[in-house]
Amino acid sequence: MISRSTWLHLRIPFSFFLLPIYLFALSVAEDFSVIDALLIFFIIHFLLYPASNGYNSFFDKDEGSIGGLEHPPPVQLELYRVSLLLDVIAIILGLIVSVEFAIMLFIYGMVSKAYSHPSIRLKKYAIGSWLVAGFFQGFFTFLMVYVGVSGTSLLFPQPPEMWLGATLSSLMLWGSYPMTQIYQHDEDAKRGDFTLSYRLGILGTFHFTAIFFGFATLGFWLYYRAYFGELPARLYLIALLPVLGYFSYWYIRTRKNRSQADFHHTMRLNFLSSLCLNLFFGLMILVN
Repeated sequence: MISRSTWLHLRIPFSFFLLPIYLFALSVAEDFSVIDALLIFFIIHFLLYPASNGYNSFFDKDEGSIGGLEHPPPVQLELYRVSLLLDVIAIILGLIVSVEFAIMLFIYGMVSKAYSHPSIRLKKYAIGSWLVAGFFQGFFTFLMVYVGVSGTSLLFPQPPEMWLGATLSSLMLWGSYPMTQIYQHDEDAKRGDFTLSYRLGILGTFHFTAIFFGFATLGFWLYYRAYFGELPARLYLIALLPVLGYFSYWYIRTRKNRSQADFHHTMRLNFLSSLCLNLFFGLMILVN
């Protein structure tokens, strides 16, 4: 039996926050097998992401709140072993989809391990960790899902909407990623992990996210206008209105009191933005 501590550190519900990338890629793919799509969903969100979460938690040994887990229990060696096992299972199941998909799973897993492993620990490099996390959770994951569900290969020419979609995925994550670190400044600094959010400061993180996410939103609007029409472009902007409202509300409160940049507000923003995007991309899948 897997211990409660290990289950908690796998943070399976946290995969909901990364679900928009999967749904976005699915909505762009012209043709796909529902069975393959469900298998890929399971592999990524119930094996690959939890394996990454658990592995990083094992080496971080956080005492304060982390993404999706307000009070993390002490980690055990079991967490390390289960994380590796989940990675292996993900790759084996990935071979059912395609060899290329399995290779991409392996690459993602290795990069995620480099994020927290003490011999490399990308997390301690503010710009480097930001670029790597945004690229692999965005651009790379989009391609991985697209290749998997469409049964195609990156070795052959692909439509421009695929490459643009992958790029927009990373732009969106590069804009939002520092916000996920805003409440961890003290915890990260204790280990010498001076993240981008730490370097920017609390208000600087808000300003950075507002500007970067604004460019990403503009990119998505232009993307949908060019490839799907005016209505989806407008619906995308409408879907983000609740996120903009909550972000503005939280920003105003934080300007008055820096302690408002905490775990609870961060998770609410993450949940709201993921929910709105998941609903929009889910609608696009049905329409397309």
